Amino acid sequence: MLRDSVFSVLLVSAGEKFNDSLISLLPESEYSPRRIEKDITSARRAILDRNYDIVIVNSPLPDEFGGNFAIDIASDTNSGVLLFVKNDIYDEVSVKVEDYGVMVVGKPATKASIRQSLALLTAMRTRLLKMERKTETFEEKMNEIRLVNHAKWLLIENESLREDDAHKFIEQNAMKSRKTRREIAEEIINKYEKK
Repeated sequence: MLRDSVFSVLLVSAGEKFNDSLISLLPESEYSPRRIEKDITSARRAILDRNYDIVIVNSPLPDEFGGNFAIDIASDTNSGVLLFVKNDIYDEVSVKVEDYGVMVVGKPATKASIRQSLALLTAMRTRLLKMERKTETFEEKMNEIRLVNHAKWLLIENESLREDDAHKFIEQNAMKSRKTRREIAEEIINKYEKK
């Protein structure tokens, strides 16, 4: 599998045999850290400790079924969620959770179907991470534009510059001092707003 990401995994399962089998399908080179919790209460605490790229729930669990937990994680985090349920209730559970973005796998499941589900989850998670990075970059750019505009208006008010001259002032100072436009804008804002 060619990818440059390593995905963190939280496995919520009380079944030792299931856990051993599933962990064998999650090589550390691709999935790390791999944390196992045996009940929903512990899993909720684990989610508070850190974000996980993938959360796998093997239902039922000792303290609750696991469907509501899967819905909560899918709704409240950016984690990909995989819910394992017995084949005889697959359709019933699937109808309840899939609208929330929870992927359901009937068990017993083949290694091929588990690998395929993991591949889909990692592909979706990779795509989501790229979109998150684009959003962050866009927000950073918008913040820079707001700061530069604020600094320009301070120069217009305090130095009687025209807008295009204020813009040139910021650009030239950034080049001369080898700083970013954002840094120059922040210096201007600090200078005039401290008065």
